Amino acid sequence: MRILYLSLCCTAMLSSAPAFALSSLPQLQLAQSYQQHQAVSAFWISEKLDGVRAFWDGKQLRSRSGQWIKLPDHLSKQLPDFALDAELWAGRGKFQQVMQALQQGSDNADWQNIRLMVFDAPTQQGTFTERLQFLRQQLPENAFVQLLEQKQLQTKAELNEWLQQVVAAGGEGLMLHRADALYQSGRVSHLQKLKLAEDAEARVVAHLPGKGQFSGMLGALLVELPDGRRFKLGSGFSVQERKNPPEIGRLVTFQYHGLTHKGTPRFAVFVRERPEQ
Repeated sequence: MRILYLSLCCTAMLSSAPAFALSSLPQLQLAQSYQQHQAVSAFWISEKLDGVRAFWDGKQLRSRSGQWIKLPDHLSKQLPDFALDAELWAGRGKFQQVMQALQQGSDNADWQNIRLMVFDAPTQQGTFTERLQFLRQQLPENAFVQLLEQKQLQTKAELNEWLQQVVAAGGEGLMLHRADALYQSGRVSHLQKLKLAEDAEARVVAHLPGKGQFSGMLGALLVELPDGRRFKLGSGFSVQERKNPPEIGRLVTFQYHGLTHKGTPRFAVFVRERPEQ
C-alpha cells in the first residue's frame, strides 16, 4: 500500500462543558508531519492515540486549550506530584467515550474505561531519552495512569510495517520523537506524526439537502478550512448522522487523499464531529 503522509495540520478544539473551566494555555509540544529524510533510528516511536491531549501540572489536569478537566477524586489521587504530558484515551475507536466523560462530568461511568497515557515529563531536564527513563523509574503506573510504549526501530521498512499493523488494528498512526530532543513548546520538528491517510478539520458552513435515498436528510456539508477554502463533504455519514448532522459552526474531522487542481481536499470523507477543546 502506498503511504500518504499527513500534510495538512489543523488544531482541534473541544466544546465547553461542565467538566471544564477556562485557564491559561499549557505550553505543550506540537508535532509536525513526518520528514522522510531523517533516520528512523534517531527517534523513539509510539502509537498515535485518538484521544484528548491533557497536561497534568502536578495538581490539576488541563486540556490543550487550557480548560480544567475535573477528574473523579479517586483518579486524581493516583497521579504524581510532577508534570505529565499525556492523552486521555479509552481505546482504539472510542474517542466518543472520552468526550462523553468530559462533557458529563466526573460522575460519568465512562471514566472507568479511560486511561491517562503518559508520553512525556515536560518540566524534567534532559533529552527525551532521559525524560523517558525518568518516567520509567518514577511514574506510579496503575489502572488509570500508564506509560505509553515507546520503541526504537532501525529502518523505514520496520517503521512502515508497524504503521500498517497499527492502522489494521484500528489505530490512527505513529508518533516519532527524537531521542536527543529537549522539551520545547510550540510546533517542533523533533516531534513528528505519521499516518496512512491525511486528515484535517473544517467548520460546518451549511447543510446541503439530500436527494434520492437521502431525500429529507443531509446530502452534504459545506465546510470551510481555516484559510477560507470551502468544499462539499458528502460521504462517510451514517443514516443517523444524515438525520442529525453536525450543527452549523461546529468542527468536523475528515480524511482525504491529496488535493484537487483547485486546492481542495480530494475524496474527502467525514470521520466525526470534533468538539471544541
